[in-house]
Amino acid sequence: MPRVLAPGRAVIAAALAVSCAVLIRPASAQHGGPSPEPEPPPQEQAGPPAPPPLRPVSFEDLPGWPSDSHAEILPVLQASCAALRPMRPEAPLGGAGEPALRAGTAAAWTNVCAELRLLERALPRPPRQGQGRAYDRRVAVWLAAKNLAVRDFIEARFEAFSTGPGIMTGYYEPILRGALEPDEVFRTPLHARPPELVEAPVNGNPLRRRYGVLRDGRMEPFFDRAAIDGGALSGRGLELVWVDDPTDAFFLHIQGSGRVILPNGEMLRVGYAGQNGRSYVSIGRVLIDRGDIARDQMSMQSLRAWLGMAGYDRAIEVFRANPSYIFFRFVDGLTPDQGPIGAMGVPLTPQRSVAVDRSFIPLGLPMWVQVRDPGARRDTPPEGRLVIAQDTGGAIRGPARTDFFWGWGQEAGERAGRMREENEVFLLLPRTAPVSTAEAQ
Repeated sequence: MPRVLAPGRAVIAAALAVSCAVLIRPASAQHGGPSPEPEPPPQEQAGPPAPPPLRPVSFEDLPGWPSDSHAEILPVLQASCAALRPMRPEAPLGGAGEPALRAGTAAAWTNVCAELRLLERALPRPPRQGQGRAYDRRVAVWLAAKNLAVRDFIEARFEAFSTGPGIMTGYYEPILRGALEPDEVFRTPLHARPPELVEAPVNGNPLRRRYGVLRDGRMEPFFDRAAIDGGALSGRGLELVWVDDPTDAFFLHIQGSGRVILPNGEMLRVGYAGQNGRSYVSIGRVLIDRGDIARDQMSMQSLRAWLGMAGYDRAIEVFRANPSYIFFRFVDGLTPDQGPIGAMGVPLTPQRSVAVDRSFIPLGLPMWVQVRDPGARRDTPPEGRLVIAQDTGGAIRGPARTDFFWGWGQEAGERAGRMREENEVFLLLPRTAPVSTAEAQ
């Protein structure tokens, strides 16, 4: 049903109309869902991926579209635009088919980002500080007007398409305890990337990378996990920091980034710097195949419990069944209330940033997903949520495969570790021409 702009939104619509004439790494290592860790496919790929089949839908058909707090996406979109501005116009953001044509380069976002700045200036100002019920009502009215204005902007500047059902998992930024020097407590190192480790596109596809070392002009995998754990890199000064729990270190490799708290209370941020070029093996699947954990009982929590009871030596043996190994770097310039840096180069926002397969979905693209809180009751219905594709992951493969960023710390980890469900993904692609809000419906 067509919807007409409410009178309270007319001023904002008029301000935006001025621009209508011109409208037209990584946290992303192997993070992923509660399987308990994701299982990326082989690094080699036979050829370019097929474009996803897109089905156009109206905004009123998006499940729960009116109920989201749309204005919460503004700073997330603004962060994406800030990352796009210094890029070359032809810089690829990813995507295939229609998503690539409409949003696959930095240039495709120039006008949308310019209009976003106009929208921000036109939004109603918050009420003056106060207290009591009258003030609460003014705040509620202001938030409602702000959400509706952002919602109108999105409906007028984007079109919604379904990519079909896919799997949504969750990830988070873990918090570990560590030290800059090893001792009897802190004895598990996080390594910096060795200088001889190089990367190259897979089959000429710049959106997929593989790592290795060059020997006689050929790229070969680097040392595997067992060799590195056994001391293959010892004595080279590559240890960034030492942590107190090998299980925490292993799961940090899966998430791709994290926080390390030193004994003096100082917090260090570490992020993904590369991988050893070895294929990933899910230790969860190893334990299922061995009969140690039942398939229907497998989760990040059950895996951690098994590793805790197994003891140090058996846990290390299981870890070494996965030859893949992640290297890290220190990340500076982030405040404690900012998430890790994603593949788009901006801090991730809890419950608003997602990881995608950029072979299908361009980074920076708004998306609509259904999210069910794994910590809520089983009969709790999912909520529609506007999110932005700002990250990638080794396990995130396919046009409708997503990984939902929950935040950092134990609570976020609990949610991420239990999240795995089927989810229909809707892409919001920039329109080729502006329309009124009524026409958008």
